[in-house]
Amino acid sequence: MTGQRPAAPGFWRRNQRRLAPILFLAPAVIMFTVFVVVPVIESLRLSLYDWDGLSAPRFIGLGNYVELFRDDPVFWTALKNNIYWLVAFLVSPALGLLLALFLNQSGFGMRFVKSLYFMPFVISQVVVGLMFSWFFNADFGLLNHILEGFGLPPVALLESENSATFVIIAAGLWPQVAYCMILYLTGLTAINPELLEAARMEGVKGFKLLWHIVLPQLKPATSIALIVSVVGALRSFDLVSVMTDGGPYQSSTVLAYYMYEQTFGAFRIGYGAAIASCLFFLMDICIVIYLIRSLPRARAR
Repeated sequence: MTGQRPAAPGFWRRNQRRLAPILFLAPAVIMFTVFVVVPVIESLRLSLYDWDGLSAPRFIGLGNYVELFRDDPVFWTALKNNIYWLVAFLVSPALGLLLALFLNQSGFGMRFVKSLYFMPFVISQVVVGLMFSWFFNADFGLLNHILEGFGLPPVALLESENSATFVIIAAGLWPQVAYCMILYLTGLTAINPELLEAARMEGVKGFKLLWHIVLPQLKPATSIALIVSVVGALRSFDLVSVMTDGGPYQSSTVLAYYMYEQTFGAFRIGYGAAIASCLFFLMDICIVIYLIRSLPRARAR
């Protein structure tokens, strides 16, 4: 009498190791495709058309890009301002690190002090923009009241083409530095205290301790801070809209705000898509530069 042959394993058992990673990754890949890849492709496609959103779109090839680069001085002003934002925001990780090192201590009232530094990140960008607009207002702003108290003439920084952009950047740096500070505070709490104690016993202290022991342990926080700062600089829309509407005379506009103006103000959907594509490629350039610099170091480790 022969025993029954064992049943063949099912499809899932035979392919479990191969299918499990796919099933785990599928939701994220689908979301990324729907909300990132498809909009980028659609934006690139729309940038090849002249379309007002109502009539039939008319294919014009690279006409929008030719006008953008050759005949539109506002685009170059917006691009220049975005570069100013980018350079200024790259300082925020360093400022956040300094604040984190200062606040990374125990003592009476330190939690309250930390919450004060954390507050700018919690506040909405619109509220930050309104606060700075009132502070720098030429008629009733607190800054001019302070200057008058010292016998100095009032200034109109937000009404000047030469200073409006930098005032808005200062408003943007306030919450950005707070966010970088939070990242570094989290990283500092994760550093092994035994490693610091061993370094001190070897005579390492001060700047050498910071450079050779602390900063290498904070590389993950630094990477996140740099990426978030670059993204924050290139998507600078809220503060520009609230504080100056891109003025005076479009001197403080940025690519994101200029794209909004052309798309929803002038009803030039294709032209706005071309501006969005340029902003996307600018962000890609920043990401590629970061990867080129970071990947060799990661492989060396």
